[in-house]
Formats: sequence, structure tokens, C-alpha cells
Amino acid sequence: MGENILPEETPFPLTEVDKWVLSQTDEEYAYHTWDELRSIIQNNDLSALKRKPSDLRRYIKWSAETKAEYGSMTNYLLAHRLPQAWGSPPFNPVSNEPFENPSDYRVLKNDWPYGFVPGITHLVVWTRTAIPTDSDKGDLLPESREAVGAFVKKLFTDRLGPGGEDLVMWFKNWVALQSVRALDHVHVLVRDVDPKIIEEWTKEQEYHRVPSA
Repeated sequence: MGENILPEETPFPLTEVDKWVLSQTDEEYAYHTWDELRSIIQNNDLSALKRKPSDLRRYIKWSAETKAEYGSMTNYLLAHRLPQAWGSPPFNPVSNEPFENPSDYRVLKNDWPYGFVPGITHLVVWTRTAIPTDSDKGDLLPESREAVGAFVKKLFTDRLGPGGEDLVMWFKNWVALQSVRALDHVHVLVRDVDPKIIEEWTKEQEYHRVPSA
């Protein structure tokens, strides 16, 4: 069995799935398949997403150490991962429409992906433009879901050509499930994509380094 970590010792709320994962070893863990992920996303059953036990333990430890050093995950991300041109909150995006201006978002590989079978890459699209959500559990509003879907299709699915719709899925965690709540972000999963295309999506651009005029 895995080494349990009590919820009160963690730097972010653990779901029931997290607690169950922490009771396992890596050998006992069942990796998410593409078909399983499709079902989870279609049913909006996002609390079912899980990391490999050893990865989850390392993520909890890293998160606690990072928060202790930087004060928050947001401070760390702004210092080391997100565009210098964004400055500090409150942000002043070029556009109030999410994903309308490329300088307002940044695509990165997830440093702490969920536990997938080989071939699946976990990307995160960070945005300094707020994505409207409901006031209940922080889930996407219908118009927000449509806007994110159109953006993902344009940037990711269409780039992969015919059949691209079978190689891309996306979701946005409800606020209650987010370990980084101060910065809006969307998760994008791609399957069997050429690393050169992944690099193209995640490459830092000049407008990420220089503030917009």
C-alpha cells in the first residue's frame, strides 16, 4: 500500500480520488486511457482524474515547498513559467475576450500531468483574461464553453489536419478542483502528436517577453 498523507498536511484540498490514489502503489495504479478520458470529459466527471501515486506525492511535496518559498503558486508561475509581459495581478489584458489576442495566453506542457498511458501529452493554456464561470461550483458558462471550444479547434485541432478532432480533447477544472485558482487555465490533451508540433505550440514568442503597446 502507498504512504498515506493526511488532507490537513496538503497544500491544496485533496479529492476523494486523491486520497484513494495515495493508498496505492505505482504498481497498483491503473493509467487513464484515451477512451476513459473521453468519457470523463464528456460526462464532466473531472474529479475522477488522477495522478500516479508517486507523482501525486511529489506534487504535494513540491506544492508545499513552492508555496513556502514564493507565498503562492501564482507567484511561482509568474516568476518562472508565465510571460514577463503580464506583470503582476490585476492583469491588464489586451482583449477582454478570452483567447482573442495571443499575447494574453501562453501554452505550456503541464509540469505535473495526470497519470496517462503513453502517447498522451498534457498541455495547459494559461490566460490573463478571465474566463467567465458560474457562481455555483465555478464551472464554465455555456458561452464560455463555446469560446474555449472554438479556440481549441483553431489552435490545436485544425493544426493536426484531417482526423485532428480524434487527437485533441480539452477541459477546464471547476474552481473547487483547481490547485492554482488565481490564474485561469484550460487543460488540453493531445494524442500521438509529433514533438515538433508540441514545441511549436509551447514556444515562447516575442510578445510574451515585451509588454504590448
